[in-house]
Amino acid sequence: MGDIMADGRTAQTFGSENLLFLTDEQLRQGIEAMFFAYRGFTADPDRILSELAYGRAHHRAIHFINRAPGTTVNNLLAILGVTKQSLNRVLRTLISDGLVESRVGTIDKRERHLFLTEQGQNLESSLSDAQRARMRTAFRDAGPVAVAGFKQVLEAMMDADMRRTHIQLRDSTT
Repeated sequence: MGDIMADGRTAQTFGSENLLFLTDEQLRQGIEAMFFAYRGFTADPDRILSELAYGRAHHRAIHFINRAPGTTVNNLLAILGVTKQSLNRVLRTLISDGLVESRVGTIDKRERHLFLTEQGQNLESSLSDAQRARMRTAFRDAGPVAVAGFKQVLEAMMDADMRRTHIQLRDSTT
């Protein structure tokens, strides 16, 4: 049978496996909390991006180019999971506006390696400063056990390819 936990949820034990069963209402509340948290998380960058006539796709590209300077277009395609046409449209804008530099590969001339310019680095910093502050406050308020659980839930929601890419990025020294 199940045990009632301190917060009213039911934990069911099967052998050595402890499973958490949530009601549809609790799951709905979690989904809504995620929507509102994402809205809060993106609010400050969205304001900055809108002033420049950019969108979230530009932000994601800038973030991951900053995360791995010199990354290839193909690698960025794999990370973002977008079409080549969609990414090329975003990159053309960022390159023409002087935020991203595209360099031809030294080994494979077909590769394009992407780097943020100083202007691109400044934009990336302003976009992520507010997000880091929001996340730092939330993590501090929630405590280390909740942070570990949050990260575990996020990773569990990723499909296998996303999780693999996330772990590679997380564990890279770049």
